[in-house]
Amino acid sequence: MPRLSSLFKFAALLLLAVLLCVAAALLWLRWEYQRVQVQDDAMQRWYRTPVRALQPELASAAPCAQRYPHRKAWFGGLHVHTAASFDATSFGSLNGVDDAYRFARGEPLSLGLRDDPPQYRPPVATISSPLDFMAVTDHAETLGETRLCWDSASEAYTTLPCRLYRGDVTLPVEERLQPIMRLASFAIFGQDRSVRVCGPDGQRCLARAREAWRDNQMSTEAWQDRSDNCSFTTFHAYEYSLALESSNLHRNVIFASDTVPQSVLSAKDARAPELLWKWLDRVCIGGHEDCDALAIPHNSNWSSGRMWFPYSNLDLAPAERRRLAALRQRVEPLAEITQVKGDSECRNGIGSVLGAPDELCDFEKLRPPAEAIEDCGEQYGSGGMLLKGCVSRYSYVRYALTAGLGEEAALGVNPFKLGIVAATDTHNATPAAGREKGHLGSHGSDRELRNRLLGAVNVPGDVAKGSPVRYSPGGIAGIYAEENSRAALFDGMRRRETFGTSGPRIEPRFFAGWDLPADLCERADYLPLAYRDGVPMGGDLPAAAAGASAPVFIASASRDPRDGGNLLQRIQVVKGWLDADGRTHQAVYDVAGDAHNGARVDPQTCAVSGKGYVQLCASWRDPDFDPALPAVYYARVLENPSCRWSHYDCLSLAPEQRPATCSDPQVPWQIQERAWTSPIWYPGLR
Repeated sequence: MPRLSSLFKFAALLLLAVLLCVAAALLWLRWEYQRVQVQDDAMQRWYRTPVRALQPELASAAPCAQRYPHRKAWFGGLHVHTAASFDATSFGSLNGVDDAYRFARGEPLSLGLRDDPPQYRPPVATISSPLDFMAVTDHAETLGETRLCWDSASEAYTTLPCRLYRGDVTLPVEERLQPIMRLASFAIFGQDRSVRVCGPDGQRCLARAREAWRDNQMSTEAWQDRSDNCSFTTFHAYEYSLALESSNLHRNVIFASDTVPQSVLSAKDARAPELLWKWLDRVCIGGHEDCDALAIPHNSNWSSGRMWFPYSNLDLAPAERRRLAALRQRVEPLAEITQVKGDSECRNGIGSVLGAPDELCDFEKLRPPAEAIEDCGEQYGSGGMLLKGCVSRYSYVRYALTAGLGEEAALGVNPFKLGIVAATDTHNATPAAGREKGHLGSHGSDRELRNRLLGAVNVPGDVAKGSPVRYSPGGIAGIYAEENSRAALFDGMRRRETFGTSGPRIEPRFFAGWDLPADLCERADYLPLAYRDGVPMGGDLPAAAAGASAPVFIASASRDPRDGGNLLQRIQVVKGWLDADGRTHQAVYDVAGDAHNGARVDPQTCAVSGKGYVQLCASWRDPDFDPALPAVYYARVLENPSCRWSHYDCLSLAPEQRPATCSDPQVPWQIQERAWTSPIWYPGLR
């Protein structure tokens, strides 16, 4: 019995010791993961942000030697991340802001990662052709934390969040998930900051963030072409990255000139997009005569319906709805329609969208097109970034444009009056690389073929979920402007005379007018007449005159002229409208080219064949036009079919080495590259 009693005592002491250790560990973790308490007056301090040019002594840009009175298409990247972004560095990316600009100008870029062994020779990325303009949009969130964690002299260096972020401490998951665990070391804080890293008031991180933003400004000015060649235009920019209930509400903020706020407002201080817009409006747009800015929402496909949720559906006073809608229209004139994380134009299978299915809405979907998903209806959901939850028409640009018609009728202002751009969202500092063949990924570790072709990534704890093989090379932004200067390009963005493509340098045009001649496509003075007697993409048609028939739309496009550019197949006009009961309708019309031209792509070689078009142009009237109903129209230009990047990768492997995704029927092996114009709005009879 004494021996048994001793064993009980030993067991009790052991249990107590374990409990004490667990308690100590929990207290230690709680201490390591303390969160900065946000003060009630945090935004008031941000309204005092100084706004100025960091280098006022720099010479002004010379007037451009070449001007195009009927505007030229310029191509660029407006969504680019470098190693200054915490998620890029968590995957080991080393390339900085200067590397991104260097790549955009045509220089090859090594995709080396921080943990590469000395003997490893990383792949080298090349851009398909240099860009005309670019903005580096590193995340404002954790901009300072990233610097502190890599600075061995900083007070934050030895903290647990920094050690996890650097990979000094690893969690028991497989190697390919370690970068996501590093990312989660700060993502876990959400909209808060770490006391241990940032200090009790967060100022340590804010100070380092200002340093990073200063360095970004210096590089952005260094790469701006100030000569009269105007060969390359840079924009000061950053990303505001807000996620609510795993639903994406991110925006890229683009400034018009070098006069900018000297600190960048993140979602850790502006905890709703409306606070970002108010700040930009107060300190920049309306607060400084030399400062102007706009915000571009992206990845609405991940937003669970929150990105374009109508103000009319919110429990707000009518005056507040109108105020917010007007503020949004002033600050957000554009939307990003496609990028590496999927297409946000439209989706089939949403029950609250009426009209025939559009097979081309299956393009580059992260959730398989065949997946049956509950319609959110007039509610928003959650989990969009985890590829979970209901699907909402308010997650897609096409239906946001239509919802804007209803907002205009209800509020007198359309908050969703959106021009179209596309982007890459690279985290390798490789903007708009361009080609499907030779795609090297966008997130560091996907430079390796085996990682790009993964069918699913599920992280323990539901931290993340994805299907890398469903990611795409992303797109490119197009702006029509008289010259390649900051002022002209920014004006083009403001008036929404913009377009996006899925990568090729397709040049689309879209005009509408009541008196445009039906033979305009055949006339040498096509553009002068189109601008004189019509409105271009991004514009508003005037109301119909008494007895007027349907307006004339002119849609045209030129193929990608570069070596390897594919032929065009057709142009479509997409129409959206609301019926008398407020229900969303869509219709798609082929207006030029031939959907049945016999063009094909060989699945064994990716060789393309068949007829197609170098240029297309058509005059079109809406056969279902109702002068009483407001409507919104945009053009979509399609190339002939070609191989998707993943199929090129699969063909590069011996058949026995190909992963399951190479034979998965739900992963498309071919695609149709495309371009989207900004819309033209018809107001209806009021």
